[in-house]
Amino acid sequence: MKKFMNEPTAFVDEMLDGILAAHPAQLKSVDGESRCLVRASTAPDGKVGIVTGGGSGHLPLFLGYVGEGMLDGCSVGGVFQSPSSDQILKVTRAVDSGKGVLYIYGNYTGDIMNFDMAAELAEMEGRNVATYVAADDVASAPQGEEHKRRGVAGIYFVYKCAGAIAETGADLDEVKRVAAKAGSSVRSMGVALSPVTVPEVGMPSFTIPDGEMEIGMGIHGEPGIRRGELLTADKIVQEMMEQILPDLPIASGDEVSVLMNGLGSTPKEELYIAYRKVADVLRHHGVSVFHVLIGEFATSLEMTGFSISMMRLDEELKELVRAPARTPFFEQAGF
Repeated sequence: MKKFMNEPTAFVDEMLDGILAAHPAQLKSVDGESRCLVRASTAPDGKVGIVTGGGSGHLPLFLGYVGEGMLDGCSVGGVFQSPSSDQILKVTRAVDSGKGVLYIYGNYTGDIMNFDMAAELAEMEGRNVATYVAADDVASAPQGEEHKRRGVAGIYFVYKCAGAIAETGADLDEVKRVAAKAGSSVRSMGVALSPVTVPEVGMPSFTIPDGEMEIGMGIHGEPGIRRGELLTADKIVQEMMEQILPDLPIASGDEVSVLMNGLGSTPKEELYIAYRKVADVLRHHGVSVFHVLIGEFATSLEMTGFSISMMRLDEELKELVRAPARTPFFEQAGF
């Protein structure tokens, strides 16, 4: 194992110390707990608080989207581990202005258990909490079983749309409605070429032989839908798009936003090669692209691979996607 770190057991906390030191104007810890982060500046009065959380190892997910126009707080677990219910509750208390708090997180057993427990504890304190669980990965369960799907990079769109509507002063029911609408309009799929090494484990968590790839692999190394010979970029994208488009479904005349996400060790050049084919497939189907994001939005340590996330848009979602946002890892002027 070769990593730039000190003690493996200190990996997460030293990473968080570095982030807090680098972005003091945007992020702060709650009561000195570095795994509980909130906006450094006060959110608008009466705003619904939006809280997320999940395991480390996925930067800029999750904490990288805490900031203006997006999220209000985040609780952070160990590498690929859920944050505790106590940590989630601390963040909930810190962002609750009296208008309620919406939890948005990915569809993983540990996260569901601990966020549900935190919600129960918050409600015992008289707080109003709602939940939206993102489940955008088409490779992890078939149509009709969407509730079993993993949440992956498409959760970015849920953060963006829910955060934008919350910034307007919308109430909790409205913010949850928009989160659910955005989530139901997003589909994602990934491909991997190499494994990851969790620092405290010290060895790769799985193997992919040279010359092979795995279509549909999850961001923790969960099995995909097919392992086989490494294909050209065009053939890989074509196979992924054949899964994503009918699942939404996408039809001629529709408009979409596309997110090309690198999983940690994929050069941006290769993401643009892949997007070239995405754009070609969409043109062939008569689908217009409203907005494209290309970069790292939900990684898996040093995994080589990428994912495609696509959101079908209407006028409401377009306005929310284009709204301004400013976080330590993402900044966008309105357009």
